[in-house]
Amino acid sequence: MMDGHCETFASDCHVWAAAELISHRWDPVLLSALRAGPTLRSELLARIAGISDKAMTQSLRRLRARGLVVRERGSGPHRAIYRLSPLGESFANGPLAQLARWAADNQDGLTGP
Repeated sequence: MMDGHCETFASDCHVWAAAELISHRWDPVLLSALRAGPTLRSELLARIAGISDKAMTQSLRRLRARGLVVRERGSGPHRAIYRLSPLGESFANGPLAQLARWAADNQDGLTGP
């Protein structure tokens, strides 16, 4: 990347930048879970099977740092509400939703865990 922009065909940096958004296991899962609207942290933890408290904390911090998720104070101590930012909404409802549809449509042809 030069001056914050990709050079044409320079290591496919736009693809790399997009892939980085889904490269961590729980980031796309949290983004998808937040598509339903603002959610208490405790509800996110209960809603997403298999995620640990530590993994969720790390993922939410990463998503907040990238400007995809916003944290707000809920009523009461230790009550955080998370929601998608406008940037997060555009990603979660656009390319991420399309990727999920593609995976569902091609589930039988995909191999792996």
